[in-house]
Amino acid sequence: MPIYQAPLRDYQFVLNELLNIYQRDDLQGFEEIDAELADAILQGVAEFTTDVMLPLNGSGDVEGCKIVEGEVKTPTGFKAAYQQYVENGWATLTSDPIYGGQGLPEVVGIFATEMKTATNMAFAMYPGLTHGAYAAIHAHGSDALKQKYLEKLVSGEWTGTMNLAESHAGTDLALLRTKAVPVGEGNYAVSGEKIFISSGDHDLTENIVHLVLARLPDAPEGVKGISLFAVPKYLVNDDASLGCRNGVEATALEHKMGIHGNSTCVMVFDGALGELVGEPHQGLRAMFTMMNEARLGVGVQGLGVSEIAYQNALAYAKDRLQGRALSGVKAPASPADPIIVHGDVRRMLMAQKAFNEGARALVGQQVLWLDESHRHLDSGQKKQAAKLAALFTPIVKGFITDRGFNACVDAQQVFGGHGYIHEWGMEQFVRDSRIAMIYEGTNGVQALDLVGRKLLSDRGEALTLWSDMVKPFIAEHINNEAMKPYLLPLMDASTDLEKATGFISGQAATNPDIIGAASMPYMQIFGITALAWMWARTAAVALQALEEGVENETFYRAKLTTAEFYMNYWAVQTRSLRKQVESASLQLIGLCEDDF
Repeated sequence: MPIYQAPLRDYQFVLNELLNIYQRDDLQGFEEIDAELADAILQGVAEFTTDVMLPLNGSGDVEGCKIVEGEVKTPTGFKAAYQQYVENGWATLTSDPIYGGQGLPEVVGIFATEMKTATNMAFAMYPGLTHGAYAAIHAHGSDALKQKYLEKLVSGEWTGTMNLAESHAGTDLALLRTKAVPVGEGNYAVSGEKIFISSGDHDLTENIVHLVLARLPDAPEGVKGISLFAVPKYLVNDDASLGCRNGVEATALEHKMGIHGNSTCVMVFDGALGELVGEPHQGLRAMFTMMNEARLGVGVQGLGVSEIAYQNALAYAKDRLQGRALSGVKAPASPADPIIVHGDVRRMLMAQKAFNEGARALVGQQVLWLDESHRHLDSGQKKQAAKLAALFTPIVKGFITDRGFNACVDAQQVFGGHGYIHEWGMEQFVRDSRIAMIYEGTNGVQALDLVGRKLLSDRGEALTLWSDMVKPFIAEHINNEAMKPYLLPLMDASTDLEKATGFISGQAATNPDIIGAASMPYMQIFGITALAWMWARTAAVALQALEEGVENETFYRAKLTTAEFYMNYWAVQTRSLRKQVESASLQLIGLCEDDF
């Protein structure tokens, strides 16, 4: 079975030293959290995920979910583990105390999510989607709807899902056909078929609340005619007890590449009773609350699975004997040297480590912006934080899952032939992490969103906000000789991002196809530059800590070593990616079908 050690020290570093969350008296509710409490919570989650969730990961993958007499059964051990998860209170961490939540900042809760996805991605999806359903109802539901569902969703006694895709319409929601007909007393009869519904049915809880996109009879065509409905598996009586079975059923389980322990269902709604969430024809607005939360969660999946894959690859590389170092024997008492002496193995391991730690820092910053957008005492700062969080959502989802999957492949490669064998766990990490690049909007869609909506639609306002954070940081440290190995590559990457942005902006008005052709390499430039910013900030903190004579020098020196490797290996890639934006994209839009 794969090993896992939660990166608790790194969480402490990001929360306390890099983001300084315990000094944020300008954020409502942050005064109730301190380092001791956060550490205790994350330690508790670490023990649960390592001791309970991780042992079920491989067995859940082999057994998978099954439909038995019309009901979906999760793998052996999942139900008991979920019950323990709920009893421990892990479901309630960041939810509203009004509905039984603990009210912790999301920036603390997100690292609990990383540990859950690292140890058992399929299991973690059940509570993950539930929190998204909670967020959508909390933001857009009526008071009656909140009273009906939120306490049970927050506690984890009930779970939630999101129902968007239909067989003839994936990303293009304008084509959806599911209907909702008013039947009186605020209820609607929802009918239609949805596919690819994660956690669509299972035996973990007694009820499931489906959030379903559908059209009202008078709905206009296209995405402006979509409404959102809360449709429970079992109807809920006025006294909060469960009534009869609703007209919703999982008719099939998808046969898929990975995440076998999660029930990915074909859902049929046959006159199922539901209630409107938000306003009529405003369903996408409400659903995007859940979808954006899901996109953040998916980005963390890319990080979490990459982290556990790296840890196992590192352990294997230190233990596996094969060949001798080119510079001479390193382990004379052994018949061969451990493979960590070989340059290419070191390259793969350091590429994973530098990505994981940089991505973790960026995720922390992203979620802190989200916290600021809800909790900041200054309304202007709230708006700015919301714009920054919106700008970085496609980067966290798209860039981190792209590179996280690549890191899993590298980790598998370290194992050689053993990486292809199930018992080591590496091939499962590759299969599981692959879906993160596809669902909640494929990464191509994320790149389009970044360029079309987040860059061009607001004329670069959000990008300027971020640039106004990066430039003062560079100016503050540029005269520090020790910072130059980290600042100069950041400056080069920022220049490439700026030039790529200018190129796309200049071309888009007269040549709009450039947006699609250039968006993916542009997202990669942005992601690499964003991580370079986080690594430069990390280096500044580490240098200051060493100057002050901290006790654990090894941790901070390792941060500097990894930061420098990131700059030398990752940050330099922006130059070639900019050439893709400026040259290859122009060629792509000029091709005809016969050229393929």
